[in-house]
Amino acid sequence: MDKENVIKLVTDIVGPENIKTDEPMKNHTSFKVGGNADIMVLPENDIQIAKIVEVCEREGIPFFIMGNGTNIIVRDKGIRGVVIKTCGRLERYVVNDCVIEAESGILLSKLAEIALEHGLTGLEFASGIPGSLGGAVVMNAGAYDGAMKDVVIRTEYISRDGLTRILKGDEHRFGYRTSFIQEEGGIVLRSWIKLQKGNKEDIKALMDDLNERRKSKQPLEMPSAGSVFKRPPGCFTGRLIENCGLKGYRIGGAEVSTKHCGFIVNAGGATANDVISLIRYIQDRIKS
Repeated sequence: MDKENVIKLVTDIVGPENIKTDEPMKNHTSFKVGGNADIMVLPENDIQIAKIVEVCEREGIPFFIMGNGTNIIVRDKGIRGVVIKTCGRLERYVVNDCVIEAESGILLSKLAEIALEHGLTGLEFASGIPGSLGGAVVMNAGAYDGAMKDVVIRTEYISRDGLTRILKGDEHRFGYRTSFIQEEGGIVLRSWIKLQKGNKEDIKALMDDLNERRKSKQPLEMPSAGSVFKRPPGCFTGRLIENCGLKGYRIGGAEVSTKHCGFIVNAGGATANDVISLIRYIQDRIKS
């Protein structure tokens, strides 16, 4: 990859102020681990995203799309090519009656607040989820008996062939922490979320209750990526891990949380390799 040529090409699209080189990914992930990205681009709209993807495809440059970095582990060697970060830029939204149309970079917690302001119920479960809308749609994020599949009715995305397409309703193929886009590939540009009219006081009370439950049960004060493992049928991962005697178990700076065993936290100075090694160790112990 001709790095200087790539920088010039993407600079022509987004301007020099929206490009970072040799950017430490630990500054962009909730785990606070990860090596440098060759080039990070901060697009301001979906047109710029499409142009960046077109350049990368044409030049054979690998690229990675990310939102708020709350559900990823970047390896210690970093990321080669271009990282396109949507969170912090693509945050525009429109509220039309009970439907919120929002760009992929907006935080779920902000969307929940917008819903509250407009007296709309159905998104309370998302008020404490730290990720972006785009990432949440891709993985069908959820909590406390709610999930994106319950509220997302339409999504505009860039498909693997570079075309802008629309998903409606069941076309999203939402499953447990998965979706059509996760399975088939693509970049979420914006989604439409359908809610219901509600009472602001009731909505606020439920959000406060869920956030208090999170605070009391989850290690929110430490760097992590939330619950690490998918829940097996009929059981909770945290309970399985604790029953194996792994509460507080550490590899390097990565630790099984003493507050919630389903979480791996960066207890100080963890590397990506520490986190990955601990994940594999837990998997091996559970299987044995």
